[in-house]
Amino acid sequence: MEIISIDKEFGKYWTLLTVNEKESLLSVAKNYVQLKEDAVPINLKQYNKEIEDAMQRMDKGEFYTHEEVVQMSKTG
Repeated sequence: MEIISIDKEFGKYWTLLTVNEKESLLSVAKNYVQLKEDAVPINLKQYNKEIEDAMQRMDKGEFYTHEEVVQMSKTG
C-alpha cells in the first residue's frame, strides 16, 4: 500500500475516534518512534559478550524460574 493511501485510510478512521482514543493512539505512535530512535544495533562482539555475561549469571544461580515469575506476576 502506498503512503498516500495509507494516510487517507488512517485519516478516515481517525475521525471516528473519541478524544481519549486519539490520545491513546498518539501516545502509542510517540512511544513507537522513540523506541526506534533509541534502538542502537550492537555488533557481534557485544552480542556475544551479553550472552556470556547472561550465562555467567545463570551459572551463579542469578535467575528466576518460570514458576517464580508466574507467582511474581500474581502478587503484582
